[in-house]
Amino acid sequence: MSYTPNPQRYDSMEYRRCGRSGLKLSAVSLGLWHNFGHIDPLENSRAILRTAFDAGITHFDLANNYGQPAGSAEENFGKILHEDFRSHRKEMIISTKAGWKMWEGPYGDWGSKKYLVESLEESLKRLKLDYVDIYYHHRPDPETPLEETMGALDLIVRQGKALYVGISSYHPQETKKACDILKQLGTPCLIHQPKYSMFDRWIEGGLLDVLEAEGVGCIPFSPLAQGLLTNKYLGGIPQDSRAARHLGNGAMEENQVTEENIARVRQLNELAQQRGQSLAQMALAWVVKDPRITTVLIGVSKPDQVKDSIKCLENYSFTGEELNRINEILK
Repeated sequence: MSYTPNPQRYDSMEYRRCGRSGLKLSAVSLGLWHNFGHIDPLENSRAILRTAFDAGITHFDLANNYGQPAGSAEENFGKILHEDFRSHRKEMIISTKAGWKMWEGPYGDWGSKKYLVESLEESLKRLKLDYVDIYYHHRPDPETPLEETMGALDLIVRQGKALYVGISSYHPQETKKACDILKQLGTPCLIHQPKYSMFDRWIEGGLLDVLEAEGVGCIPFSPLAQGLLTNKYLGGIPQDSRAARHLGNGAMEENQVTEENIARVRQLNELAQQRGQSLAQMALAWVVKDPRITTVLIGVSKPDQVKDSIKCLENYSFTGEELNRINEILK
């Protein structure tokens, strides 16, 4: 069945400027880390993408190794993009990344120019695109000079194969140095993608301050701690959960669902109910509340979860008492 987007899709979504750039992103973005591979039903993936676009989500985040098997998320997204969204490409921000192992040999991992350039060529083929909007280096490489890695990102922009570049999981000092190099090259760093949630707050130890000072946007991933900050695990581990599926590739493992964490989740759930939100909505709102956050990445397995997630934007104000209560629970 042909797809006609919701004509009111831009009316209720909030759009935030990405750092000091000219680009705005939807305050909620859709990540395709899980649930978009060849092991997943294609029509469910299609329904998720349509629901997200209909809700005003414009940013769709991929990486070369996303999906099971690696690369299949890009292939499936490319197929759906050209079948459903071909005439709406100009309304979409599509990002991909490279930095984790993708193929055998010394050139299929980390941050060399060889790897980053070759990987993007392969990603563009899978996506059936001439360019992506944002291309990230997915993680710091301790052995490749940062000048080489950032130089590769600059080259890719000058080749017209990406409009903007970003970095992911870089610590504050690495981020500052990367930003300085890119600025000197004339291709400023647009955005940083770190892991951030109530259970993982490392970016509060300096990274957010660096991003603010450098005028770089921030797009946290895993804001729900891979599903732990939802109602899903309150009664144990469901069979269809990420913990039960043992997917690897950074997905939640069973040993993360500890009694101590579940006790915290139950207390957070009580607070969320008092706020008139689900636990997931409150956890997303807690991330979005910081003005240094441009957009938050959600990962979903069902279309209805998209609709539920964006309700976090209806209330992301927290009282001082609520914030103190959250900090007390998370001690």
